Amino acid sequence: MSNYKFSRMPINVPKVNTKNRFINTAIPAPGTDESIRKLEQFESRSMQGQIPIIWDKAEDFNIYDKHGNKWIDFTSTIFVSNTGHGNKNVCNAVKKVLEKPLIHSYAYVTEERIQYHKKLVEFAGPPFEKAFLLSAGTEATEAALKLMRMNGQKNKKRKLGIICIDGNWHGRTLGAQMMSGNPSQKEWIGYHDLNIHHIPFPYPWALNGKTGTEFLEMGLNNLQKSGVDLENDICGFMLETFQGWGAVFYPKEFVKAIETICKKNNLLLSFDEMQSGFARTGKKFGYEHYEVQADLLCCGKGIASGFPLSAVIGTAEIMDLPEVGNMSSTHSANPFVCAAGMATLEEIDRLNLVNETNRKGLIFHQKLNELKLKYSENISFVFGQGLLAALIFKLPNTNDPETHLPSIISEKAMQKGLLVVHTGRESIKLAPPLTISDEALVEGINVLDESISEVLNN
Repeated sequence: MSNYKFSRMPINVPKVNTKNRFINTAIPAPGTDESIRKLEQFESRSMQGQIPIIWDKAEDFNIYDKHGNKWIDFTSTIFVSNTGHGNKNVCNAVKKVLEKPLIHSYAYVTEERIQYHKKLVEFAGPPFEKAFLLSAGTEATEAALKLMRMNGQKNKKRKLGIICIDGNWHGRTLGAQMMSGNPSQKEWIGYHDLNIHHIPFPYPWALNGKTGTEFLEMGLNNLQKSGVDLENDICGFMLETFQGWGAVFYPKEFVKAIETICKKNNLLLSFDEMQSGFARTGKKFGYEHYEVQADLLCCGKGIASGFPLSAVIGTAEIMDLPEVGNMSSTHSANPFVCAAGMATLEEIDRLNLVNETNRKGLIFHQKLNELKLKYSENISFVFGQGLLAALIFKLPNTNDPETHLPSIISEKAMQKGLLVVHTGRESIKLAPPLTISDEALVEGINVLDESISEVLNN
């Protein structure tokens, strides 16, 4: 991980004035450091460290500060604003509910709750039949963990094991962190659930000539040698649809082999679709790229265009395992988030975002692969699907990860009017709102090109 710290002191930068970008002050803008210091007095430092922009408003694919500076957004606030920032139809749907007024109803039924569940299940398609709504993604992965284990109990499994993948990320609460594959992030727990297991992720550089199927077999064989029996000791797999930090998808045969194992041993196949759902990758859900059938989908982020909503979607048989009251949440299915979720799905349909994202994704990845060729000494891979991508940086003349350069490039891009996802690792992630114009998409990549060039030359 990089220990790079973004400067908060205003730096004089060239002025920018295009249709999609406007930079008219020093960057960071005057007053940024003072504002962040005020926040740091009262907010936990765990929330600090991002690119220093004080957001004032956000519209479609642009971010503004109070000085009128305007950035092209290649973050979608980490895959949330799929339908564009401040989508007017989503906002209007929420306003209608608030103006009734109807803000919260706990477990009491509302028309919004009825309509949205139906729409969400129809959007997911067969064999999905029911959904359970929550507030945050980590709650959804925790719920999936519970459902997989309850299904294992129903099927009289000897142990309630879950197989997860190294490097995957599933949230910051207890069960979610145990399923995640980053050991340092879960040291605070103090112990590890012995029935949560991890096998290696099939990175391209880790395959060493093996197929995805062979790589999976190697990981599972090592697990079985430790005494784990797939049929009796495991009740499910949890997969992040792609490796989050680098937008790295699995080889298709790796996931198809997991599906076969699940069917053979009566296991549930769950996908963490937080970053990949709701048209982001050019399909409704990212798991569809693998041509498998999931049992559970854990959804969040883009599900409601920025309003706090998450969900687990599955068959009625699985979703109805908990008794009445056994799985609930205070803010679950409240009227205003259901209205936001409903309007989001309607906007995905109205704007044809699945097909449009697929089309724009071809432009996006073609341009990014041109950058990879241009900077082949520094960029080793371009990963992703649709309007999701990551550039993976390496040290010149080696294949060793370069963690410092991406941070400097991210800062340079900010100065030029482009906002990218800073990972603190050897990657820069890119994920514009799916409503971005072709013109702004290409302009953003050109700004990234300029940023890389200037950093390398300096």
